[in-house]
Amino acid sequence: MKMASRNKCLILGFTVFLWVELYTQYPHIDQNVTCRLLRKFNLTGYVEAENHSVVIGGLFPVHYRTMPTSDSDEEIESPMCEGFNFRGFRWMKTMIHTIKEINERKDILPNHTLGYQIFDNCFSITKAMESSSVFLTGQEEYKPNWRNSTGKFLIGIIGAGGSTMSAAVSRIVGIHHVPQVGYASSSSIFSNDIQFPYILRTIPSDKFQSEAIVNLIRHFGWVWVGAIASDDDYGKYGVKFFREEMESANLCVAFSETIPKVYSNEKMKIAVDAVKSSTAKVIVLYATDIDLSPFVLEVIHHNITDRTWIATEAWITSALIAKPEYFPYFGGTIGFAVPRSVIPGLKEFLYDVHPSKDPNDVLTIEFWQTAFNCTWPNSTVPYNVDHRVNMTGKEDRLYDMSDQLCTGEEKLEDLKSTYLDTSQLRITNNVRQAVYLLAHAIDLFSQADIREEYRENAVLENKPNFESVKLWLYLTKIKFITHDGRKIELGRNGDVLNGSYDILNWHMDNTGEITFVKVGEYKFTSSKYEFVLPKNSTLFWNTESSRLPDSVCTKVCPPGTRKGIHQGQPICCFDCIPCTDGYVSEKPGQRLCDPCGENDWSNAEKNKCVPKHVEFLAYEEALGFTLVILSIFGALVVLAVTVVYVIHRHTPLVKANDRELSFLIQVSLGITVLSSMLFIGKPCNWSCKTRQVTLALGFCLCLSSILGKTVSLFFAYRMSISKTRLISMHPIFRKLIVLICVVGEIGVCTAYLVLEPPSLFKNIEPQNVKIIFECNEGSIEFLCSIFGFDVLLALLCFVTTFVARQLPDNYYEGKCITFGMLVFFIVWISFVPAYLGTKGKFNVAVEIFAILASSYGLLGCVFLPKCFIILLRPKRNTDETVGGRVPTVDRSIQLTSASVSSELNSTTVSTVLDE
Repeated sequence: MKMASRNKCLILGFTVFLWVELYTQYPHIDQNVTCRLLRKFNLTGYVEAENHSVVIGGLFPVHYRTMPTSDSDEEIESPMCEGFNFRGFRWMKTMIHTIKEINERKDILPNHTLGYQIFDNCFSITKAMESSSVFLTGQEEYKPNWRNSTGKFLIGIIGAGGSTMSAAVSRIVGIHHVPQVGYASSSSIFSNDIQFPYILRTIPSDKFQSEAIVNLIRHFGWVWVGAIASDDDYGKYGVKFFREEMESANLCVAFSETIPKVYSNEKMKIAVDAVKSSTAKVIVLYATDIDLSPFVLEVIHHNITDRTWIATEAWITSALIAKPEYFPYFGGTIGFAVPRSVIPGLKEFLYDVHPSKDPNDVLTIEFWQTAFNCTWPNSTVPYNVDHRVNMTGKEDRLYDMSDQLCTGEEKLEDLKSTYLDTSQLRITNNVRQAVYLLAHAIDLFSQADIREEYRENAVLENKPNFESVKLWLYLTKIKFITHDGRKIELGRNGDVLNGSYDILNWHMDNTGEITFVKVGEYKFTSSKYEFVLPKNSTLFWNTESSRLPDSVCTKVCPPGTRKGIHQGQPICCFDCIPCTDGYVSEKPGQRLCDPCGENDWSNAEKNKCVPKHVEFLAYEEALGFTLVILSIFGALVVLAVTVVYVIHRHTPLVKANDRELSFLIQVSLGITVLSSMLFIGKPCNWSCKTRQVTLALGFCLCLSSILGKTVSLFFAYRMSISKTRLISMHPIFRKLIVLICVVGEIGVCTAYLVLEPPSLFKNIEPQNVKIIFECNEGSIEFLCSIFGFDVLLALLCFVTTFVARQLPDNYYEGKCITFGMLVFFIVWISFVPAYLGTKGKFNVAVEIFAILASSYGLLGCVFLPKCFIILLRPKRNTDETVGGRVPTVDRSIQLTSASVSSELNSTTVSTVLDE
């Protein structure tokens, strides 16, 4: 129903323009045909045009809204206004004050004076369009004209306040090239000079404010922010740019809802529920103070606290919102405001107002009645006319006249009113700058006309047709310094190219009043910005802890984890996934974990790279210490056996089967058990080169010595079964076998060390927590060759002793060596899979175990039985016991070295088994 009334007014306005266009385009139309308005618009304001060269129009929201009109199709009615707006009234008075100031100056427009025609647009598109029609055509004359109702040229329009109203006015007056200067119309849509070619502003575009808000959000570490916007151009385009900036900064908008221009319980409930249900604790409000008022009441009604509100310049300093009773809900609000200024003489001018000065000044009368809660005598102006919506959604209409009459003695000095508050002159200063902008342009324009076209007696009012297009060119080139030292510079599209915002925070002073504390500043140009918010700024946060609020969808992932984004969800909603081994995240909220260097590894918390644990078989640890003890013990046992052999070197048992080879075997076993200690400790190049070579040579000496013994036994066995006396093997040949084998092994080892020697190697695997110090064995072929030769010797020893194991001797040395070789093979065959199945220090430990086990096996099998007889059974250590006959073949052939020596000592034939 309300929309129907609004549409009627729109139709009325456009009807006027239709007649104007017809009259202009078709002058042959009968002049007797008149165009007249069926009714006059209900407009209030101030007009002063007599004796002035040109007129500046002005539109200000002196009232909050229009009253619903009749829905009758037979009656066209212009709506009335309600809800007196002290802030808008101050803006209107500021324009009048500025024009009077300019007219008194001699440096601007010295030959001209400015008039004004100002209307109250009631913060509605309807009234804004009605006022635009009056600016262009008037409503007193039957025939339209282009001088407006004052009869003077309309040089430009200041206003019309909100962005939506300014857009509506611009689409009308812009058709006829009338410049329009916005003082509060910050919507980014006006940057489009194609849609709005004749509008410019003294307030920055919301594009800059959106960037400033996002920088503020980033400064405080908020990532999950809600947005509430008014359902108009200001709110919609403001939030549009805000969302784009948030997205480019990788921040998230938790929700985005609108406040209806015409109260709707259903739509308001959606906005309030979004605030209540969302986890976002920080909310941006893109709306004017008038549009925001119903939403504020709903927030209070639902007792929504613990929220931090980010305000735009449209309501950050509005007394309509900044009320002490609202502080528990909106205290700590932080936002942006245009810079504050002090306007000389304005305060005195604002106080110079009284209803008695002009009985027809309905705005002053209504101001007086509303401010002092009284009724002016003999006035038809309604008292405190307002139109609100209460918490239940029902409309409250107040038309009552106050019972108390105004005396006219009321003192403005005792009044606390937004109208008289000159401490926060921000938008008010924009109004002043807008008037000065037009004045400077007119001054330049008139001087140019005097120089070029009207050098004699040239005045603007003598022009047959005012060329506003040329004035626009001067407007876009204007650069001037304001009274407070700020530089005004506009771009070709009418946008402010440089400016700043004050960052304000709501506090409550000791008197219980809300104060706007400046905590920072945001300066910008078209290409860069500067965000200044000192760390020592006194900020008040309306939270339970009075600390900086935390507004996140998911709390920032702690160090040691990374973000796991949900598919299809905002990037601010995620899971915290622990970093894998070898990766860390040192800072909170990292998207990816960083890999550690090759020498480092992640700690248990995955938040720091620490040096990898260096692994090698150390002497200090239990395993290494045990192996050292076993090695030393083995060396001592070998030494003990050697001592026993040295002491009893002349006994038959020691002399049997080559005493020197027995000593060589003992020496080689000492070398092998001690060589295992080269594998313990931190590897270095010299130890890597010596340990395998020492081990190989030790086993080569041992096995070649055993081979010398086993060859003697083999020949003895062949003699016993062939029933013949064979030529015996001289001891020198057994030594020669040892020499040849050892020299060959030394040759291979030398080539190994010269051509491809082993070296120290740091085994750093990508997913290994340790750095394993180990030896790179160099050439595998050489390594296999030197140990392969030892294996060959072991096989020969085993074969020869296995064949001669049945020698009928009282002491079977062949069987002992056979068992020793079996132990040797079992150990090393078991070693191969165990070695391949382990890594690091355990790999080395397995090899040491194999070395010690095989050494202990040979030592025990070859020498333990002999030592047992020598030490514990000395009666068996005789020639008769050690020696013996071959009962089945030829008893004259001695089977042991002792018997052979005794019976064949005088012969020239060498014994088969000699010492």
